[in-house]
Amino acid sequence: MSVASSAMTKPHRDTIFVEDAKVLAHQSFPGEQYLLRVHAPKCAANAEPGSFVHISCDPALPMRRPMSIMRVSREEGWVEMLYKAIGDGTRLLAQRHVGDVLSMMGPIGIPFTPDPARPRALLIGGGVGIPPMVFIADHLRRDKKTNWKPFVIMGSEVPFPFKVQPSSIMVPGLPDGVIGGMPLMDDWGIPSRLASLQGYAGCFEGYVTDLARAWLDNLDESQRNEVAIYTCGPTPMLAAVAKLAREFDLPCQVSLEEHMACAVGGCAGCVVRVETDAGPAMKRVCVDGPVFDAYKVFTG
Repeated sequence: MSVASSAMTKPHRDTIFVEDAKVLAHQSFPGEQYLLRVHAPKCAANAEPGSFVHISCDPALPMRRPMSIMRVSREEGWVEMLYKAIGDGTRLLAQRHVGDVLSMMGPIGIPFTPDPARPRALLIGGGVGIPPMVFIADHLRRDKKTNWKPFVIMGSEVPFPFKVQPSSIMVPGLPDGVIGGMPLMDDWGIPSRLASLQGYAGCFEGYVTDLARAWLDNLDESQRNEVAIYTCGPTPMLAAVAKLAREFDLPCQVSLEEHMACAVGGCAGCVVRVETDAGPAMKRVCVDGPVFDAYKVFTG
C-alpha cells in the first residue's frame, strides 16, 4: 500500500471535509497577527481541541496553509483561527475581506485527550500555539461531566492579540504583580496568566515554563497528582515543557508545529521521530498527530 493510499485508510475516512468557507470576520492585531472567522459548518461540527485546517490563502496560490483552530460554534457553524502573516501565503490571506470565499479542508489530525482523572489541566500556549489552548479551555468549560480546574498560561514575544487586562481570578503561588490575563478566559471563569520577555505590564517577565513551575511548586502532593499538561508552541518551548513535566512526573500532551504540504498524510513531508512500543518510528504530524505524548517525542 502506498503512503497516499495509507492516508485514506479507515481512521481518517469521512472525517475531513472540503468546504467553501465564507469570511465572516477578519481582525488585525499588532505584530502582523490576524483573527479569521469563517463559515464552515461541517468543520465546526466535527472539530476537537488540537484539530487544524488546511486553508487556501488566495486563488493565485495553489498551496494551502495549515492553521490551528482556536474556537468553533457548532450551532452557528463558524470556525475561528489566529495566525501570523510571516510568508507569501499568509500575507495574501491577510488581504482577504469579509464576504470572500476560501477553500478550506478540515478538521484534520489527532486531538488532545483530556484525562478526567487529572482535572487540573495546565494549558501552556506560546505564540501561534495559543489557539489550541483556547479551544481546549472552551471544551473543558462545556464538559459538565467532570469538575475541570484548568489554568492557562500564554507566552508571546510580540503584543498579545487581545487587550491584556488584570485578571479577576486569583491564582496562588505566582510572583507579585503577575495579574495580566486574557479577558475571554475571565469571561469563562478560567484563570489565565501571561508571560513575555518584552516587559509587558502585568505579565510575568520570563518563560512560560518558569511561570508554570511557580504554580506547580505551590500545589501540595494531592493537587499535583491531579495535574496533566497540554501544550502547543515552538519546538524549543515544547521541549522545555516536556522537561518540566518529567521533573514533576506529570503526563504531558504536545501539539507539534511543522511545515506541511498536503496535510493529509500523502507527502510525508512533516514526519518526526516518535518512540513507539516497537521502537523509533517516523510519524506524520498531520494525521498521526499533531498531538503526541510528550515523552515519546522529547525523550531526553
